[in-house]
Amino acid sequence: MDHHQYPPMYPTSAPPTPTNMEAGLIPPFPAAHGLPVHHHHQQQQHLGVRAPANRDDRSGGWAGNDPNTLLVVATLLTALAYLLGLSMPGGYWQQDILSRADGSVVYRAGDPIMRDLHRPRYWVFRAASWVGVASSMVMTLSLLVRMAVCSRHVVWSFAVAYSSLVLTFIVSQSRTHLSLDIGVWVAVLALIGVIVNLNSESRARFIRALCCCDRDN
Repeated sequence: MDHHQYPPMYPTSAPPTPTNMEAGLIPPFPAAHGLPVHHHHQQQQHLGVRAPANRDDRSGGWAGNDPNTLLVVATLLTALAYLLGLSMPGGYWQQDILSRADGSVVYRAGDPIMRDLHRPRYWVFRAASWVGVASSMVMTLSLLVRMAVCSRHVVWSFAVAYSSLVLTFIVSQSRTHLSLDIGVWVAVLALIGVIVNLNSESRARFIRALCCCDRDN
């Protein structure tokens, strides 16, 4: 009785296809044909098989951030700006303050003390809190309507909202010069804008130069 040797279902001489490769019916090129690694990649590109993307291309920059994470950050910024706007530095007058001369009301109960005694600082504080709430809401709305993470609406609204928190905190402190507080806010806004728009390598060099750190240390 003759024993016939049946040919293999998938001969090694037949050219593989992406469908067979994905189904695992044949081994990959280096194992099946003994091809070098670079020939294996060329064959995959010829067959239309895409290589996995390099994570370093996006993970190091602002565009690599997850929109859902940024949405949570925008919500937290809105809540912080709202709470800082409600916590008026110095509090409010607890009762009416009358004039000693004619008995008229000088300061009314419930009015902010900062507005009556430090009016310029009060309006800077109010403007910072309003701008912080508005910019964080713009960032939230931009992310909800699926705008790109690297768009100007998202990037600059984040920079303005974050720096406005710094300005609100500085202005609420006493014994500080108002012009110096505004200068610090502008510097923080510029710093955030530069750091966000740089790529990973440039940002690392910028931070090392800013902190006066040597690479060898």
